[in-house]
Amino acid sequence: MLPSIYEPVCAYENLKLAEKKARKRKTLKPYVIEFERELDKNLLALQRELRDQEYKPKPLETFIIRDPKTRKISKSDFRDRIVHHALCNIIEPIIEKRFIYDSFANRKGKGTHSAIKRFEEFKRKASKNNTKTCYALKADIRHYFESVDHNILITIVSKHIPDEQTLRLVRLILGNHKTAIAGKGMPLGNLTSQFFANVYLNELDQYVKHQLQARHYIRYVDDFVILSDVKEELHAYEKEIAHFLRERLSLEIHPEKTKIVKMTDGVGFLGFRIFPYHKLLRKKNMKKFEQKLRLYQQRHTDSAIDRHTVASSLQGWLAYSAQANTYKYRRHIVRQFNQWFPEQLNVSHPDTITEFRPEKCEDAPLACIPIAKSAHSKSFQRRLDEADTPFTIQKTHRLFNRGIPIEQIAQQRRIKVNTVWAHLSKLIEYNQMPLLKAVQRERANMILSAIHSEKDQLIEIKARLKDRAITFNEIDCALAHYRLQNKKKKPHQS
Repeated sequence: MLPSIYEPVCAYENLKLAEKKARKRKTLKPYVIEFERELDKNLLALQRELRDQEYKPKPLETFIIRDPKTRKISKSDFRDRIVHHALCNIIEPIIEKRFIYDSFANRKGKGTHSAIKRFEEFKRKASKNNTKTCYALKADIRHYFESVDHNILITIVSKHIPDEQTLRLVRLILGNHKTAIAGKGMPLGNLTSQFFANVYLNELDQYVKHQLQARHYIRYVDDFVILSDVKEELHAYEKEIAHFLRERLSLEIHPEKTKIVKMTDGVGFLGFRIFPYHKLLRKKNMKKFEQKLRLYQQRHTDSAIDRHTVASSLQGWLAYSAQANTYKYRRHIVRQFNQWFPEQLNVSHPDTITEFRPEKCEDAPLACIPIAKSAHSKSFQRRLDEADTPFTIQKTHRLFNRGIPIEQIAQQRRIKVNTVWAHLSKLIEYNQMPLLKAVQRERANMILSAIHSEKDQLIEIKARLKDRAITFNEIDCALAHYRLQNKKKKPHQS
């Protein structure tokens, strides 16, 4: 009869749930399709191997990434990933309860956003609401994943999971990663590695919180920070922690990345530089995303990627960067996106406007990707609609796209009608909305024929028009379209 811990790991229901988790965002991968052709048969075979303790993982597939620094990533076979999820499904809830509150990596309800918020809270407490000088011990563990000792890890796990068959499976998973030093290291990229990384350093967390009694301590994987208004206290913590890591966990603090920093000089943590009254994004992270966006533009021009895929990536970046004081930067990125990835095709001739027709895209001067009708696209659009967009113009755009009249938008948003029109003008100028959505075609062509220069004043254009019913707001939108077309022409004229 199987032990109480190992039996749920091997249960068919657990393996089926594990397979569902392992295939997440990979349902179109060939190896997932192949495995699911005979899903029940494959899961039952895997269950039998685990029960009979005949299961053996396949060799890891290793590749190198350089983003931003060189890392060796090891990928497990899909079948092995199911086992990883099955194991974590059972043992994670048992061990996770022993983790401290201020461990933020790879845990439900945690993450970088929560870690930064906690840092802000500790910063206020340590500095007595910014009335005292505050310092931070910012530390990093050298080659953490490569240095994890398997025997020490098994000893730690066995304190919470005293079950030899489960521990045997853990040893099997750890031993599948071959390193220069036998019995050391975990592969980057595995679910079990992420979980065991927290299990291993939970020993440090408990030591810092209960032995050293450091109140303002936060850890994210192998990066940790302690805040205090006494610099000498942090120096003492650094020595004690270095000794504990070396003697108890066979780890070393990184000498170059471990330092005590004055808060007014800015503390680097999780991609941000945090100051007493504001936060900034690290410049290299901004450059990295902008390079990625330019690469997306090239692929979009070649029709290798659609607008929604880029928008989804942008949405994630905006959510991350919104944690810092980046309003103008995010507005710039959104405008750049709208210019590079237009929602609909705009005609290039400034004097006339025709309707957007998908069949004309082949000869169009700009990449043309109609709004997709797929379930993924609709889901993405719904998320955009439900999101609390931080930009007032984007909020107007969302309401206008739903077909809500301008007067009703103004009433709903508690702004003036002219303000709504000003938003539409900006949307047109930054290629996020075609002119014909705001102004009737006949009126638009009439206004464009009366524009002589993008520097024309609205009152001058109005004087040239025969139809006095055309409003200044409509003229402003047409002028925005005129400016957009001139922007597109300039690079070709140089």
